[in-house]
Amino acid sequence: MKRKIIAAGGLVTNQQEELLMIFRRGKWDLPKGKLDKGESIEDCAVREVEEETGIRNIQLGRLIAITYHDYFDARIKQDVTKESHWYAMKILNEQKLIPQTEEDITDIKWVNEIDLKKCLKNSYPNIIEIVAKWKMK
Repeated sequence: MKRKIIAAGGLVTNQQEELLMIFRRGKWDLPKGKLDKGESIEDCAVREVEEETGIRNIQLGRLIAITYHDYFDARIKQDVTKESHWYAMKILNEQKLIPQTEEDITDIKWVNEIDLKKCLKNSYPNIIEIVAKWKMK
């Protein structure tokens, strides 16, 4: 049986209704990360967004959906299923974006509807899926 990894992240918007995207390992992605022992899914989602982007004072919104992604985890040398819990989030003031380079994040940007379409052309299927569900809000 595959090992399951629980993760959480966010679709963060600013006052201009732009979406926060990160660029990691050659693809546009959304900030997310693994759940720590004893941590709630909601706290994990906010913490991971803060760590990967440098933003603070995030308003946590509704759970959008849960996605599943199978891959080989080279660190533990095992096939895993990642269960990612995705939340809508907002920030109310402009903040400096700081990519978490130790997580291979090389760029972060706020994207409008036109730029979002461009980013999603170079993204992952589960990111395209969660953005579509988020847009149906």
